[in-house]
Amino acid sequence: MDKEKFLIKGLAGSRTLEGEIPVGGAKNAALKVIAASLLFKDDVELKNVPNIEDIKKLIELVRDIGFGAVSSKEHSYIISPKDRISTVLSPEIAKKIRSSVVLTGPLLARTGRVVFPHPGGCIIGARPIDFFLKSYEMMGAKIKETKDKYIIEAKDGKLIGAKIFLPIPSVTVTETIMMAGVLAKGVTTIRNAALEPEIEELAKFLNKCGANIQGAGTSTVIVRGGPLLKTGGVPLSIMPDRIEAGSFLILAALAGKDVTVTQCNPDHIEALVDVLRRSGVKIDIEKSSLRVTCDSRNKKKEFQSLDIKTHEYPGFPTDLQAPMTVFLTQAVGESLVHETIFEGRLAYAESLEAMGADITPMDPHRMLVKGATPLHGKDLESPDLRAGLAFVLAAIVSKGNSTVHNVYNIDRGYESVEKRFAKIGVDILRVSE
Repeated sequence: MDKEKFLIKGLAGSRTLEGEIPVGGAKNAALKVIAASLLFKDDVELKNVPNIEDIKKLIELVRDIGFGAVSSKEHSYIISPKDRISTVLSPEIAKKIRSSVVLTGPLLARTGRVVFPHPGGCIIGARPIDFFLKSYEMMGAKIKETKDKYIIEAKDGKLIGAKIFLPIPSVTVTETIMMAGVLAKGVTTIRNAALEPEIEELAKFLNKCGANIQGAGTSTVIVRGGPLLKTGGVPLSIMPDRIEAGSFLILAALAGKDVTVTQCNPDHIEALVDVLRRSGVKIDIEKSSLRVTCDSRNKKKEFQSLDIKTHEYPGFPTDLQAPMTVFLTQAVGESLVHETIFEGRLAYAESLEAMGADITPMDPHRMLVKGATPLHGKDLESPDLRAGLAFVLAAIVSKGNSTVHNVYNIDRGYESVEKRFAKIGVDILRVSE
């Protein structure tokens, strides 16, 4: 794959962007439904699947273990079970994507065995898989860890339902154990479960196809195990991506004259909408869209500083923390950014400082942002998915030209973002390195 970069001409703080920017299917919902396809005895047809790198890698893994996975048309896949299924996840593919771990639950439940490497993904601090392993042990599995892989085997080839309490409400652990419980013997209860809407969406789909899941979207999820599921030919359309919607809304707040974020669910980003409104952003909400307008007579209206603290859903999303920090550099006063989920997720701030931002690190989890400060164009290296998108936003509001390298990281979660930004007036170009 050729290395690519974005060339961006900044707007120097002016708010000139206009038009509509659509939101695609949810990355985190699509990844989990692809994993859930391992629980079925017939074809699973998925629509509104984002064409992003993480999806491509997970599809590669699904094919590698023996399932059929064809793209029937744009943004659609049909995943088909085969007679022979491998229980080994390819290290070459799995290490490139954190979400590879979600395949372990369904594969272990279906075959009684799974072998996989330590999962990859963004480098944003420790992301241990202890919660997955402990849950599998509680469901009767034996775990062997070698230098480069985990070997997990269910007793007599079948997981057993268990009562599992999660030390933290992890969305990925909740979904993975929920899927494992679908084919387990007996009842699996997950306490302190995550509340994200993607979990409820996944459970609704699985229940339509024969699963028995109660409480998804609450802190207690109860799964009664049963046989392989069957869609009966009914396709699933992936829900809109709330993180993408939030990222676009922040861009609209920063540089929009009249921008509407479409094809989204505003209810899923209430925490962000509340913060932006309190800062002074004018947002009109419809059923599936959010419109940001700027008074043409006062394009330099000042935003007010405020503190943000990330929290599990329905709190402020950790995945929007970096884009929101860019916004806070343009707000008047002092803002405290408190990242509570990942200890390594503030490292990008140094690059924003190089662009002119006034940011003071306090500890690995907190930093003080003083604004408003004009930003200037810079050569930037995308460190991870969300910080990479934040750098694009910073480049757009800056004065002068910026280059954002390592676009692959951004492509992992945002499909053709430069094309959608260009349509509302951003001067952005993708070129090979």
